[in-house]
Formats: sequence, C-alpha cells, structure tokens
Amino acid sequence: MKFFLKNCYIKQYDKASVFIPDERRTRKLLLNKHEIAKLEKKLAVSGTTIIPLKIYFKNNHAKVLIGVGRGKKLYDKRETIKQRTIERNLRNSY
Repeated sequence: MKFFLKNCYIKQYDKASVFIPDERRTRKLLLNKHEIAKLEKKLAVSGTTIIPLKIYFKNNHAKVLIGVGRGKKLYDKRETIKQRTIERNLRNSY
C-alpha cells in the first residue's frame, strides 16, 4: 500500500527556474516497511483515518507528523448539535 498527501499547500521554491510544480499537487509519503505495516493495521479498524497533524521542514525536505483518528459516534454528534444550538440561543437572546 502507498500513502499520499492530497491537496496540501506547500509554497513553491522561489529560486526555481523552468520547472515549477503545482503547490497543491499530490505528494507521495516516504515510509519504511514497518511504518506502512503499523498504519495498515490501524486502518483495518472500521472508522479510522490518517490525519496530517504537523508539517515542518528539515534539510530541504517537508516532513509530516501523521496521526490516526476516529470519527464521532452518533450520540457525540447529537451532543455537539445540542451544545451549538444552546450557544446560538444564548448569543441571540442578548
């Protein structure tokens, strides 16, 4: 399995001459075999996804800190909607 970073904005190099790639192009993530196996095992669980948490530059390379996240459950979504409605009503009452 290969991992790609999609639609991530990385500013183009100012001193580039002829070939100037797109800033939001799809970039292949360089991972070793053990990292790929670990991520595949975590992705096998239903409802999980990989999230880029932090992007930083080191020695002319862009590095990405990757996290594995899980979506909200239905009852969590209902609670969020309820809290949002309460806050909206409080703001509008003043």
